[in-house]
Amino acid sequence: KLVENLASMSTRERIKAIQKMPETMKKKREIRNSLSEHFHQLWLWHKTLKIIGGEFGTSVLSYFIFLKWLLSFNIFSFLINFSFITVPQFIAAEPNNLSFTGLELLTGAGYFQQTVLYYGFYTNATISKTENGASYNMQLAYIFTVGIYFVICLLILLFSMAKSFCRNFINPQTYSGNASKLLCTWDFNVTNEKAVKLKQKNLSTQVKVQNPGDAKRCSNMTNGHPTIVPSRELTQQLSVQLLVLFLCRNIILKISIIGILCYYWLDIVAESKSQCWETLIGQDIYRLILVDFIFCLLGSFFGEFLRRIIGTTVCVSLGVPEFDIARNVLDLIYAQTLTWIGILFSPLLPGIQMISFFIVFYTKKVSLMKNCQPPRQVWRAAQMTTFFMFLLFFPSLIGVLSVIAVTVWRLKPSEECGPFRGLSSMFAAVSEWIKILENYTGSKWVVWIYNNLITSELFFFILSIIFLIITYLYWQIIEGRKTMVKLLRNQIVNVSSSFSFILCSDGQKRVQPHLNLA
Repeated sequence: KLVENLASMSTRERIKAIQKMPETMKKKREIRNSLSEHFHQLWLWHKTLKIIGGEFGTSVLSYFIFLKWLLSFNIFSFLINFSFITVPQFIAAEPNNLSFTGLELLTGAGYFQQTVLYYGFYTNATISKTENGASYNMQLAYIFTVGIYFVICLLILLFSMAKSFCRNFINPQTYSGNASKLLCTWDFNVTNEKAVKLKQKNLSTQVKVQNPGDAKRCSNMTNGHPTIVPSRELTQQLSVQLLVLFLCRNIILKISIIGILCYYWLDIVAESKSQCWETLIGQDIYRLILVDFIFCLLGSFFGEFLRRIIGTTVCVSLGVPEFDIARNVLDLIYAQTLTWIGILFSPLLPGIQMISFFIVFYTKKVSLMKNCQPPRQVWRAAQMTTFFMFLLFFPSLIGVLSVIAVTVWRLKPSEECGPFRGLSSMFAAVSEWIKILENYTGSKWVVWIYNNLITSELFFFILSIIFLIITYLYWQIIEGRKTMVKLLRNQIVNVSSSFSFILCSDGQKRVQPHLNLA
């Protein structure tokens, strides 16, 4: 169409139209970039995350991205639990005769005990709005909703770890220091003035944080005091090793505490023949999450705000505190582990954790901006994010799945409360449902999957073997890539040395005739 329009014009009109084309394309590009920026601003905390990354670098930003990622888990869990478990229960719910005093917000007991917050309030009956209408099996809805959610979480974590692992370990993109950051990483689609300033701050912060050795070395040489400063690679490697050791030590401590609590709940509380032991466990987890949230806020106040006041007024040598990424990430993993355990005993617990994470995000953001400085330890944010995912997967999620499996398959539910009252185990509801499906010809495939896959030890054994083989192959690929990188680096060093020798020899040959003439 453009060619036809130009063909119908005179020569002068064609020249004017061609001269206006760059301006038109520029306006269209500006409109497209503006729409793209407005669309990205609709994402949760998009602008805030850009500001944090610009001011404190990608290492601190990785904590807030991880927090946002965990928040998405809780939002998803709350939505499906509320839709498939809580909303149907409202139809069969009985009125709550207990009075609300306000202390229930701290204890989780009292009035909340007779609400949809806890397992014991849910009915074991088949819900039907009309006498001959469609029915809703609360037992199957409860166990399938929780089970499918954990399967989805498992798949998301495995996929995210594999993707991040391949990008950051198997196929790492290596760049030539800060030259590539300054010359090759600028996004020319950024046209907004505020976005340009944030991008500039982000690059500046990355260079400062990732190269303290280079800055110190230049400072020492400038002052006329040459000193030996460790290389950036050595400093980075040591800081990463220390961070990993710190994370492993503390995650073992926290998981040990949770393991002791799970033993107490499943071996003592569940066997105590209490009126509704599932609700008691849900109340305990509610209180633990609340206490963890309160101490998280107090840690931001005493550990960062008061520390800044002391470091800037009383003891100036202490200076401004650093943002402790490792400790804050472990607090998130601990809180999410408690939430995953409590989903079976309190279906709406992810909603409480969702509110908690919202408040923690803004509290940490304000404390970071007002009280903290970027951490001095240098480490690759992308690779440590992979390590954070691995800690969330193991031992956190794997441990939670073990606790849920023991509860569903081995423990006997309470006799007087909950959707599984009167059954030998929670999973017995699925077994009874399969027996009913055996009488229907169209449901034979469901029975086959249950008998040959879900209840088959051989299937899970083969699945585990395949997983271990894939893990071993990836590990060997990583070791091979590391060896290849070392060989290529040595080859580059040898070639550069040979090239320098050739240049020096050539220079001496050129200087020698001039010396003879002189």
